Amino acid sequence: MKKLLFLGALLLSSTYMSAQTSEYYEEAANPIATNSTLWTDVTAPQISWGSTDIRYKKEEPAPIRNTQKSINLTAWKGEKISAQLVVWTPETLNDLTFIASDLTSGGNTISKEDIRTAFVRYVMTDELNKDGLGACGYRNSADFDSTLVADVIDHITPALTIPAHSTQGGWISINVPRQAKAGKYTGTVTVKSDGNTLAELKLNIQVKNRTLPPPSEWAFHLDLWQNPYAVSRYYNVEPFSKEHFDLMRPLMKLYADAGGKVITASIMHKPWNGQTYDAFESMVTWLKKADGTWYFDYTVFDKWVEFMMSLGVKKQISCYSMVPWRLSFQYFDQASNSFKFLDAKPGEAAYEAFWMNMLQDFARHLKAKGWFNITHIAMDERPMKDMQETLKVIRKADKDFKVSLAGTYHKELLDDMDDYCITIAEKFTPEEIETRRKAGKVTTYYTCCTEPRPNTFTFSEPAEAEWLAWHSAKENLDGYLRWALNSWVQHPLQDSRFTAWAAGDTYMIYPGARSSIRLERLTEGVQSFEKVRILKEEFEKKGNKGAIKKIDKALQMFDELGMDRVSPTTAVNKAKELINRY
Repeated sequence: MKKLLFLGALLLSSTYMSAQTSEYYEEAANPIATNSTLWTDVTAPQISWGSTDIRYKKEEPAPIRNTQKSINLTAWKGEKISAQLVVWTPETLNDLTFIASDLTSGGNTISKEDIRTAFVRYVMTDELNKDGLGACGYRNSADFDSTLVADVIDHITPALTIPAHSTQGGWISINVPRQAKAGKYTGTVTVKSDGNTLAELKLNIQVKNRTLPPPSEWAFHLDLWQNPYAVSRYYNVEPFSKEHFDLMRPLMKLYADAGGKVITASIMHKPWNGQTYDAFESMVTWLKKADGTWYFDYTVFDKWVEFMMSLGVKKQISCYSMVPWRLSFQYFDQASNSFKFLDAKPGEAAYEAFWMNMLQDFARHLKAKGWFNITHIAMDERPMKDMQETLKVIRKADKDFKVSLAGTYHKELLDDMDDYCITIAEKFTPEEIETRRKAGKVTTYYTCCTEPRPNTFTFSEPAEAEWLAWHSAKENLDGYLRWALNSWVQHPLQDSRFTAWAAGDTYMIYPGARSSIRLERLTEGVQSFEKVRILKEEFEKKGNKGAIKKIDKALQMFDELGMDRVSPTTAVNKAKELINRY
């Protein structure tokens, strides 16, 4: 029998593009010519603390009138915080480096091992659709303005040579240890070129006497869809081999450290019909034997789930999809020794028979693994009739299967969806949210290419990514979903544009487990959601109605219809300032 299984290998593409496997890389050429007149007043290299709210342009001097040599940050114990420094120079700087010291507070120390310095690298981006109303639809890059934009956080490259008349950001990440003592900590970040010190920037952190739990214990339900097939293609390795998992471990740890809760699993061939550069294959081998019975092999599925769980992502497994974009289902037919497809729609007898075989066997397997209670049969938005017919099959296979939907609001589906995620433009009623919460159901929202902002395109304002979790707090939702953590384009480190949707829509992390400004800010937003939750629970127990009222008032700034009145940057900074007072 094992000879017939192929362990899923035949379901995977046999060709893989060669990958840029070196962790050192060159950025794309800047399509914007340097305007030398902008540099007239810059007569020597300039170094200053900047802002994490700004993507500094490579070809222009940083818009900083007076250089800032000291910065003050606030953090809870267990929190990860960030700062950005910026260097702009009229002359070439060879071997630029950023070196952090220990942070000290009296006899207490936050080790420099808890501080990571990185270059903010540049990647090609584009823009919204010409009407400015969104970023959906297929696109030719020649039809859109393209520029380099700061987004990649490159902690791997130890030193960079910075050309004359250019600007370079540095991202400083501080992981405040959970066991740190409260107090004001002080240290430095030294900027050097060719081993010579250009500047020493002072870094001050006020550590509050409050503690953030580890990401695996955060209540926020973060669901960013993972694509292991993009990693195997990029690095040209066999899917789900040891080498593949070794490459994915630091990548997926970025997701776990951001508070990721959901494992994305594809249980059929191309659930989204190959919309990404690297299509999702089936993690389950479907085999129709010569006698007409079915055999399902879960080797790849099990490896993937166990791998993600080892990183701390273990709340939910979302399995896609019984209603794919193209209603055609691939399986291997032993009698003909070939792949075949069943074309069938929900509501048809052939569809029900096909999925009943799999779901009943899948339920048995999940129960044996102890995963049944966290596994969801997941769907995207589809015609109501198709979704209802699909639900009938799921319930017939096993009445206790959990189901999730990322789509639009349908009152008639509220009781059926254990995890229900709707668009930011739609609203659950407060009563619906509370009823679902009491029943142990998850209620969230998502953004995609539809929204001009808030969003996580590579050209989006950095604060927009952080705004997203604050909005969940404002709406009393459980979390946030976005469809693509790492569905990389062909050359993700150089060019974030794709043949569909705005640049950066398909991924938030980069090869080499390099983070992005977007993911770092998104994570800070999730941390703020947790801080709001912890503070409100404490204040409710203590009867501190005044503090709760102030927090609720601040949350009202995170209204998607009010961003012209209160920008994401303003809202985030004002709300964080308030929270950090407590």
